[in-house]
Amino acid sequence: MTWFGYKMHLSVDTKSELPMAIEVTPAHINDGDVAPQLIEKVKSWTHSKMDFLIMDGGYDQLKNDESAKNIGAQAIIPLHLRNEKEPPEGIASNGGTPRCSMGYEMTDWGANKNQFKFRCPHATGKVDSPLGMAVCSSSNYGMVVKINVNKDLRRYSNPHRDSKRWKELYNERTSAERCNSRMKSDLTANSLHVWGSIK
Repeated sequence: MTWFGYKMHLSVDTKSELPMAIEVTPAHINDGDVAPQLIEKVKSWTHSKMDFLIMDGGYDQLKNDESAKNIGAQAIIPLHLRNEKEPPEGIASNGGTPRCSMGYEMTDWGANKNQFKFRCPHATGKVDSPLGMAVCSSSNYGMVVKINVNKDLRRYSNPHRDSKRWKELYNERTSAERCNSRMKSDLTANSLHVWGSIK
């Protein structure tokens, strides 16, 4: 498939719904390839700290997670599972939640800076394992697994991918859609003409 024309890439503030940076590229350029330039543009003129950079699955590339980390922010990007048939060994979901020794998804028990803590789902009352905690731990607290976010910036996110907070943050991405809509319908972005070519 061949795309002809141009594409406008926007970085949008989720509170004001105003564009913070714009890049125009030929239409065949992948969205994920433009994100690092947009991030640098925003960082160069804003003096306020950005905590989260929210992008859709088209931006799921490690370089975008790394670009966010380089400016002290956390990328909130859903995993695009085009090349993944199943989660890595010991992981229950593509969101990065580990399994207990009985195969159950463990309970997210919060994070300390960049370190996630997960507890035995039987000990936390999430599941009723037929063998209880006997197969994983002799402690009443149950088995604990800790994972450093930096182990895999693309897979792990703080807040944890499977958490309510992560989903709330990702839902803020709709502000970019509303900004896009206004740019197209009210500011004639749909009928722009470019003189010459952009390489």
